[in-house]
Amino acid sequence: MDLGRQMVSSGSPLEPRIGFSRAVRKGAHVVVAGTAPIGDGGTTVGRGDVYAQTVRCLDIAETALAAAGASLGDVVRTRIMLTDVTRWEEAARAHGERFASVRPACTFVEVSRFIDPDWLVEVEIDAILD
Repeated sequence: MDLGRQMVSSGSPLEPRIGFSRAVRKGAHVVVAGTAPIGDGGTTVGRGDVYAQTVRCLDIAETALAAAGASLGDVVRTRIMLTDVTRWEEAARAHGERFASVRPACTFVEVSRFIDPDWLVEVEIDAILD
């Protein structure tokens, strides 16, 4: 297996500005950075809707995983960061729709805010390829 480093971009304007990749693969490990609910054109998807924002975050992360040669089935850990943890069930519904059979280790945490005040959730994902 090639142990080189593969960087994946989602095209977010924040990637070059901050100096990060949407995902990085090193050997069998794939790590997806904190992924916000950004739509085409840089707008926030699902303003005020934790479920819709979580779905968007997972869509972006799943695309990044695929670009790195991984799939949702390879995911071993997820982190769901919310600005209001009392709304965790909305995010959990979206997470459960994608990971019911995979059942990765998962953590829900509350954060004070994100870069954009319209973002209610961000998602991080770690995967290991067989």
